[in-house]
Amino acid sequence: MIINKIKVKTKTKKYLILIGPNIIKNISSIFSNQKMSFEKCLVVVDKNIPKKFKLNLLKKLKLKKLLIHKFNASEKNKNYKNVDKIHKILLKNRFNREDCLISFGGGIVGDVVGFASSTYKRGIKFINIPSTLLAQVDSSIGGKTGINNQFGKNLIGSFYQPDLVISDTSLLTSLPQREIICGYAEIFKSSLIDNYKNFNFLNKNIYKILKLKSPFIQKAIINSCKLKKRIVEKDEKEKNLRKVLNLGHTFAHAYESTLNFSKKLNHGEAVILGIKNAIKFSHDYNLLSKNKYKMIDDHINKINIISKLEKLFKKRDISKIIKFMRTDKKNNTEKINLILIKDIGKIKTDFQISHAKLKKYLYKN
Repeated sequence: MIINKIKVKTKTKKYLILIGPNIIKNISSIFSNQKMSFEKCLVVVDKNIPKKFKLNLLKKLKLKKLLIHKFNASEKNKNYKNVDKIHKILLKNRFNREDCLISFGGGIVGDVVGFASSTYKRGIKFINIPSTLLAQVDSSIGGKTGINNQFGKNLIGSFYQPDLVISDTSLLTSLPQREIICGYAEIFKSSLIDNYKNFNFLNKNIYKILKLKSPFIQKAIINSCKLKKRIVEKDEKEKNLRKVLNLGHTFAHAYESTLNFSKKLNHGEAVILGIKNAIKFSHDYNLLSKNKYKMIDDHINKINIISKLEKLFKKRDISKIIKFMRTDKKNNTEKINLILIKDIGKIKTDFQISHAKLKKYLYKN
C-alpha cells in the first residue's frame, strides 16, 4: 500500500495529510504511529457515504467509547442548529479537550465538524477523513471551518487546523460524475494559481483524471494539496497570500447564495462558472492577454457543463448576485473585492470595483 505524506506546519499546529488507496483499513495503526490516543470519539458521518465504507471505518476504529452521529450533508443544513446538535452529544457524554471529533464525509461535513471542534471547550481534537474529491483537494486542508446564514455562505466560522487528514482515494469510486467534476474545479483552480507545468498536466490528462485513472488522479490530488500546504504555511489566517485561493469564489459564493443553495448548482460547478467569469473580467480589464484567456477558457469548455450552468441565471438575478457579492467576507471597503488573474501563476487579489460598475458590467455581459 502506497501512502503519500504531506507535512503541514502552521503557527498553530503541525499535522499530516495522508493520501492513497485503502488507508482506512489501517487507521488504528496510523493513530498508533502518530501517537494519537483518546478515550472517547464522536464520528460525524455523511449520510451520503455508501454503507460499506461506513462499516469499514467503524470496524477499524478500536476505541473504548465510540459514538456515531449521522448528518444529512447539504448547504441548507450547514448551520448553527446542526453545530448545536454535535455540541449537545459531546456535553451529554462528558467529552474533554483530549477526546476527539472525526468528520467522515465531504466538505460540508468537514466545515460543520471543524467549526464544532473549534468552539467546543475552545478546541477539541479534530480528525478529517474527506470522502469527496473536492474535500480531499481543498476544504480538508488549511483549517477553514464555517457555516452559512441568511446573509451568505461561510460568514460564520473559524480557523482551526485538524490534527490529521486521511484522504483515502478508494472512497472516490463511489462518487457520481457530477461530484468528480465538483472536485476537479478546485484542482483546476489550483493549477491556475500554481504554474504552467501543473496546468499543462491537467490540459493533457483531463479526461483520465475525470475517470479517476491512476496515477493521474493521485498526482492531481497531490499537486493541489502541495500548493495549498505552501500557501497556508505562509498565510494561515488569510491576511494576504491565501486570498489567491479564492480565485472565482466571489462570483461562485454569490451564485450559490442567489439560488438559496439549491441542488441545481453545487459548489464546484459554481467555482467553474466563477472562474470563467473571473478570466473574462480579467481579459476585459486588460489584466489577462487574449491568448491566455482563450487557452484557459478552452480548458473550461472541455468540462462541458458551462452552457447548462449559465442557463440557471437571468438578467433579473443580477441585483441579487451583487447583493451577496457585497457581503463577501473578503471585502473591507464599500467596494467589491475580486480575485483576478494576470497569467497562470500570477493572481491579483486586490482588484476593487464599485457595485454599480460591476452591476453595469454584468448586464452588458
